[in-house]
Amino acid sequence: MSQQPVLLPYGDPAFVADPFPLYRRLREEGPVRRAIIAGGLDAWLVTRYEDGLAALSDPRLSSDVRDASDPRLVEQLPEFERESMLSTMLRSDPPDHTRLRRLVSKAFTARRIAELRPRIQEITDRLLDAVLPAGRAELVADFALPLPVTVISELLGVPVDDRYDFQRWTDAMLVRGEKMPDPVVVDEAWQQMRAYVTKHLEAKRARPGDDLLSALINAHDQEQRLSHDELIAMTFLLLVAGYITTVNLIAGGIAALLTHPDQLTLLREHPELLPDAIEEFLRFDGPVSPGIARFAREDVEIAGVRVPRGATVLIASAIADRDPARFPEPDRLDITRRDNGHLAFGHGIHYCLGAPLARLEGQIAIGTVLRRLPDLALAVPPTELTWRPGGLRGPARLPVTFTPGDPG
Repeated sequence: MSQQPVLLPYGDPAFVADPFPLYRRLREEGPVRRAIIAGGLDAWLVTRYEDGLAALSDPRLSSDVRDASDPRLVEQLPEFERESMLSTMLRSDPPDHTRLRRLVSKAFTARRIAELRPRIQEITDRLLDAVLPAGRAELVADFALPLPVTVISELLGVPVDDRYDFQRWTDAMLVRGEKMPDPVVVDEAWQQMRAYVTKHLEAKRARPGDDLLSALINAHDQEQRLSHDELIAMTFLLLVAGYITTVNLIAGGIAALLTHPDQLTLLREHPELLPDAIEEFLRFDGPVSPGIARFAREDVEIAGVRVPRGATVLIASAIADRDPARFPEPDRLDITRRDNGHLAFGHGIHYCLGAPLARLEGQIAIGTVLRRLPDLALAVPPTELTWRPGGLRGPARLPVTFTPGDPG
């Protein structure tokens, strides 16, 4: 297998809109493939399902970016806030990861998530009430974005009034294209986000409530189980991770249905298929693309390929989830697919803590849209949809039309 890295062309709108033909070729060329990914970084793509599944549980592959040999991975973080940005569950390994995850896991139990169903439905209906009379909407800004932002903000106990600024800061820090982001822009966005988080931590400290943020403040102030940097980082992570991938799941799932009318008709006729449909949206075109980064603590052999110590290993879930060795007819959207053990939420100790909440929000959001927006259709040709450029995949805008209605 050639070790000349292949470029993932994030400057090409055709690739951004549909990366899967190139992904398919990379998987066919070999199980581990060097590539230049978003930001111009060199990575080793793990392209096949079984290898990706194993790699996600391999302790030789670290989540801590400080184990990477490429200094740009750390340098892209705001310098004066670097320690805070490195103090999250996503970027840590045991024992710190175990301690941090335990502090928040009670907020994401099946019982706690089930209790949120009536409130999520209420928020969903309110957002759709606002667009029903017009007969048209931009379903990212009008619906898919504010729904999960409101849910996670209420779970944490912070206001949602700043959600558009919040999205702008997040995009500046996380969205990647061909080149490394401008460090000045990233630094400014993080300072604004830091001020936002700090203000609400102070307000919550003065008036604690029965919410996750109050519990985290207590873990810092009274129990000393969180450092100050960890408290800031945990709040940031929960706010961002609690909404951005769910936005992409909701908008991406609706887009998938609107571009596959047979599946849209099937789901309308059989709403009981909705849980399976959510899993299929996650597999077929999930909210993270191409995948999940790890860093080799030592020389590692993956599928017979030697990956050197310090290398960035990208476990390409978006490629692996279309591996024909694991999924029959992998390039076909099939909401009746049953054996759907996709990697969109990861695997192992870093399996997405918020997966049950994302699934519930996706089911309520998409199910309610199909029920309440008759004759739903794209307002533009599918080729004119715009997509986020790298790392976090989903429609940037989703203009739709439908038969106007009375909010009731």
